[in-house]
Amino acid sequence: MQNQNMLVQLIPFVVIFAIFYLLIILPARKKQKQHQNMIGSLKGGERIITAGGIYGTVSRVMDDRFVIQVDGNTKIEITKGSIASVLEAGGDRSK
Repeated sequence: MQNQNMLVQLIPFVVIFAIFYLLIILPARKKQKQHQNMIGSLKGGERIITAGGIYGTVSRVMDDRFVIQVDGNTKIEITKGSIASVLEAGGDRSK
């Protein structure tokens, strides 16, 4: 009888965890996976926007960072995680 009572008391916690998992954790994982795929597919010559709002063109891809050309001969190194989105000629490709 006491074991059955404990199971009944645990049901609301299990339901809350399941809802939390479905509404928060799964979408976050999906978005993170899409971002990793976007970063992994970047090649030289593609236009990007950084998380800080800097527009540039990827000129070199390294293991842990990119070198982007911002304007003329101005090049900066950024981490791979700081890429916010990739642009196409007509607009935004992914976020």
